[in-house]
Amino acid sequence: MRLLIYGLNHAPEPTGIGKFTGEMAAWLVARGHDVRVVTAPPYYPDWRIAEGYGGLSWRREEIAGAHVYRCPLYVPARPRGATRVIHLASFALSSFPIALWQALAFKPEVLIAVAPALISAPGAWLAARLAGAKALLHIQDFEVDAAFALGIVSGGAMRRLALGLESWLLRRFDRVSSITPAMVQRLADKGVRAERRLLFPNWVDTREIHPVESELRRALRLPAGAVVALYAGNMGEKQGVETLAETAAALRGTPVHLLLAGAGAARLRLEAVTSGMAQVHWLPVQPAGRLNDLLNAADIHLLPQRADAADLVMPSKLAFMLASGRPVVAGAAAGTAVARAVEGAGLVVPPGDGAAMAAAVEALAGDPARRLGLGEAARARALADWDREAILGRFDEALSNLRAGR
Repeated sequence: MRLLIYGLNHAPEPTGIGKFTGEMAAWLVARGHDVRVVTAPPYYPDWRIAEGYGGLSWRREEIAGAHVYRCPLYVPARPRGATRVIHLASFALSSFPIALWQALAFKPEVLIAVAPALISAPGAWLAARLAGAKALLHIQDFEVDAAFALGIVSGGAMRRLALGLESWLLRRFDRVSSITPAMVQRLADKGVRAERRLLFPNWVDTREIHPVESELRRALRLPAGAVVALYAGNMGEKQGVETLAETAAALRGTPVHLLLAGAGAARLRLEAVTSGMAQVHWLPVQPAGRLNDLLNAADIHLLPQRADAADLVMPSKLAFMLASGRPVVAGAAAGTAVARAVEGAGLVVPPGDGAAMAAAVEALAGDPARRLGLGEAARARALADWDREAILGRFDEALSNLRAGR
């Protein structure tokens, strides 16, 4: 099958949407599909164009057998409401001619658009229609809802207009997929008919991420009896990482050491707040080859979340936490997708409550047997619900059905 993937983020970005889109493309190539990708230069999660790439030029390369076309991108040093919109718009404008060219020259049978960035979706839909291709929109984040919920954008009239345009656009696609049942249900609320909705979760390679003794933990030379609580991932506006500062303060004087690894707009602020806390240790984003070692440095994983982002985004890092066989302490409201995923494999506390997160961590730190049992349940859940081969196999079948009109 000829497939054209169109989205802002792609490999070699180590985390987030780029990681999943890159793995999807590589998996589809390995299954015999002819895959091309229109994307931007790698910049996430550092919000800086990666070394060896230019932000103002087009280039072509090959990654894991897929032909990848990079398009110019503006990357703000401090992403905020206005600069974030310009950032997304710059990709939509620079990439549309390339997407149109590839649609007309390559003649894909299915065009897969990935949101964010939804602002690129109209161009994706038009390119698919002109090429006679089926159009699938995969939603990783409900960015319009999240932008208003998190206060990135405000205004009642603007909100009604944006949501109306979003709903109109979603209904134009042949299929619209998202990553949790709650997010698929939200598609129904936005007017997408049942036969066009598709569940396409994120995944984890459970052979690559698995319980093992961590070399990194030994290298940290922590005190005897230390219990490590790890947050690894993006440190941005949607993650609620400011909760970690409160958690760190509440855990002073306990055997718990916090290990924080990642990058993002909030990292400098969080580093400043935790400066002088001896039990807080910092690491940069780890390369893919060391991810399993990093995850296994933890006794407990931390998953903070903002209450106003509940069920608008699904933290992809959760699958990796579970696969490592360690319990998770998550900030999540009852009934949300995160709370359901963690139930029985960790503890759930109110989102945004650093003191409650600290209390849950301290309770697990003092109960090794409970940590072991929850960790075993976490690993079992990752194998049952998040396995890469099973999820991508079902998606491949869905693409075949879409091409055939089934």
